[in-house]
Amino acid sequence: MQVTELANDGLKRAYSVTVSAADLAASRDKRLAEIAKTATMPGFRPGKVPMSVVKQRYGSAVLGEVLEQSVSDTSRQVITDRGLKPAMQPKVELTSFNEGADLEYRMDLEILPDVPMPDFSGIELERLKAEPAEEAIDKALASIAERNGELADAEPRAATKGDILVSDFTGRLPADLLKNGPGLGAVPGKPGSLPTGWAVETVGPLDHEIAAIGSEAGRPYFDLKVTGTPTEKAILRIRFAPVDELQVKGGDTLTLLTAVRVADGALPAGAEPKTGFNEISGDKDIHQRAAATLGADGDRMTLTLAEGDAPVQAWPSFVVTLPAGAVDFTLRVGPARVFAGSEEPEARVFPGGTATDLPIEVAGTGFIPGFTEQMDGMAPGETREIDVVFPGDYGSAQLAGKHARFSITAKALKTRVAKPIDDELAKAVGMADLAALKDAIRGSLQREYDALARLKLKRALLDSLADKASFPVPEGMVEAEFAQIWQRVEADLKAGRLDDDDKGKDEETLKAEYRGIAERRIRLGLLLSEIGRANNVQVGQDEMARAVQQEAMRYPGQEQQVLEFFRKNPQAAENLRAPLFEEKVVDFMIELAKVTERQVAPEELTTAAA
Repeated sequence: MQVTELANDGLKRAYSVTVSAADLAASRDKRLAEIAKTATMPGFRPGKVPMSVVKQRYGSAVLGEVLEQSVSDTSRQVITDRGLKPAMQPKVELTSFNEGADLEYRMDLEILPDVPMPDFSGIELERLKAEPAEEAIDKALASIAERNGELADAEPRAATKGDILVSDFTGRLPADLLKNGPGLGAVPGKPGSLPTGWAVETVGPLDHEIAAIGSEAGRPYFDLKVTGTPTEKAILRIRFAPVDELQVKGGDTLTLLTAVRVADGALPAGAEPKTGFNEISGDKDIHQRAAATLGADGDRMTLTLAEGDAPVQAWPSFVVTLPAGAVDFTLRVGPARVFAGSEEPEARVFPGGTATDLPIEVAGTGFIPGFTEQMDGMAPGETREIDVVFPGDYGSAQLAGKHARFSITAKALKTRVAKPIDDELAKAVGMADLAALKDAIRGSLQREYDALARLKLKRALLDSLADKASFPVPEGMVEAEFAQIWQRVEADLKAGRLDDDDKGKDEETLKAEYRGIAERRIRLGLLLSEIGRANNVQVGQDEMARAVQQEAMRYPGQEQQVLEFFRKNPQAAENLRAPLFEEKVVDFMIELAKVTERQVAPEELTTAAA
């Protein structure tokens, strides 16, 4: 084996490795000899097949096996001989090989950095201490009494948040030829991302961005901010579906419902908003549109496609033609829907979409987002139509991302009457008496405060370590960590769960910030690992057993299945070791740091840990 160093830059290393044809041939012949000992072929006794026949039969497969093994063995030897500590799996690229010739490959890798030990005694930390106040215990008792209360009839009136309406409802799925008519999947940013399958097209110097996403009356929307200064007529078009999504035929009648209005600013004088279809039939490209009102009730447009035998493509869109001059407005774009015909087909009832005498808390949780909020103000005897969109990740694939319309009738109004706070309440929740319930609440609050104090202390420790650590980190590890973080950020963007601190930032800014977070995590991870190794911090088997048991308890009723899974898959249990190791290293450093304690009110503790 010949090794030539190609690169030695910081943590990056690259080598050219040559394995001689003679070594490859020897390895191949050795493997063929092993196969020949047990090979069975027609016309030959077992183990008596001539080597020339074995080579003809197995030669190609054995050569591939030998090449793979040679690369594995020699690359490992290169690393071992030079005392390298790879940060990740090396990248191997075959550069030259022909049968009977030398094997040459290039190996690129990053090594782990030298990690200097910080001066633990120079780390100064503050541990906050808080104790449960009687007011917090009383508040928890009141909440328990409320949750365990009973429903009582109330005089008929308009219901408000927290009231209970006993109701009947029937849910239906309105006809919709669009795959993503509700418009799910928008991501805010500059420019951001449109709902899945939707598109924005411009003619002229217009800029656009997804300024915000949200929901109104149970239906999603996105705010499209449009700016620019065209010197001549400009066009903005929003397509509600891919060009080839609607496969219809000549003479069909289609109806389009849209929900577009101006949310901020104003369309310039002379602007012409329209809604309708682009129709392609044969070599004809036909635009059929009607003026859009941009009103709160949305717009409706019906058209009949041109007659003809050829298949027709028709895609729905909103178009606004803009005159020359400054443009600065924001459109709020809600769901779109297309159905066949000029009269809306009867919506079909879906399984599980009906209920009778069901108590529903107004603006409560547990229903499709936006459902119970639209019950605010209903009175017994009143019937309403409630439109909602099932979340894209809803448990039923038949309903996920679908627009649904519920006809709901309120039959009775009830309010929840809290139980008296006494020994009977305590017994109802499994406690001996009220004093025991108070002690349990106090203990629970204390554990919560202690956990917050621990989190605050750990965060301060890691911040101090991050400030002191300045060693380089492998780029590959940073990129891998960033990829995992960004995957979660993108999911939060699409679901509208973006942190307040991140709202309004463009994608480039967000990526730069989260890449910095990824680098900090890798640097701290390497530092904690080295501190633990240097100080013989280990996770014992009893600690691992407790961790597995705690993990199993997270799945009530399936504990035995989870324990059996970990027993059969020991490598899965190893995933629990890393957080245990980190906590033990943190405890080790806290013991060596200068830690002072300060008594605080619970409010200050919760604020400090936020």
